[in-house]
Amino acid sequence: MKEGPSIASVAALIGDPARANMLAALMSGRALTAGELAREAGIAAPTASGHLARLREAGLVLVEAQGRHRYVRLAGPEVAAVLEGLMGLSARDGRLRTRPGPRDPALRTARVCYDHLAGEWGVRLYDALLADGRLDAAGGSPVLTTRGRAFFAAEGIDLAAAASSRRPLCRACLDWSERRPHLAGALGRAILDHAIARHWLRRVPESRALAVTPPGLSAFRAWTAAADPANADTLRSEAG
Repeated sequence: MKEGPSIASVAALIGDPARANMLAALMSGRALTAGELAREAGIAAPTASGHLARLREAGLVLVEAQGRHRYVRLAGPEVAAVLEGLMGLSARDGRLRTRPGPRDPALRTARVCYDHLAGEWGVRLYDALLADGRLDAAGGSPVLTTRGRAFFAAEGIDLAAAASSRRPLCRACLDWSERRPHLAGALGRAILDHAIARHWLRRVPESRALAVTPPGLSAFRAWTAAADPANADTLRSEAG
């Protein structure tokens, strides 16, 4: 008998189309009801309940009861990392869903990846932080430098609170649409929370997409232009 974790059983759970659709919906970082997840999967509510029971038993989702509703969310960032990795692998091999229409370009531009910024904007920011030394990935995993700490502290991000998390402060997450890393970890979450609180980013209803507001465009242009002067013109044209 082989020893070690049972990859096949977890892969089989994720690989079912209905369960995969429900898990993908939870990548928004929000808790959803069983009914909402049933609609996302295109299945009846009793069938969805059965799928959710299996996902819960496997430790992939958590279910919390509030009043008459049960709210479901991913069990943690490690589950989200696996799902984003599978999305990236599928995109690399050309295994993409039929484009859903106007929302698809928005998802590629900026979206929530569980609790951090992903898409073209997320990759640009990660590249800029590396390019001017606010992050250092020479050892493989990104590390926040002294310059980076000073920068984010000046921007009003509470690094002490982020560092107190049991999660890594910085982690590279492969972006499924850009096929390059964006920033995850406790700092990635803090940046997204900060951007939403400042109204730089706005959640698009019933989607993982994020809309970049005019103040957000100015802020992110300032965050990235120093590392890539040509980026300022690109972002200015997008604002128009």
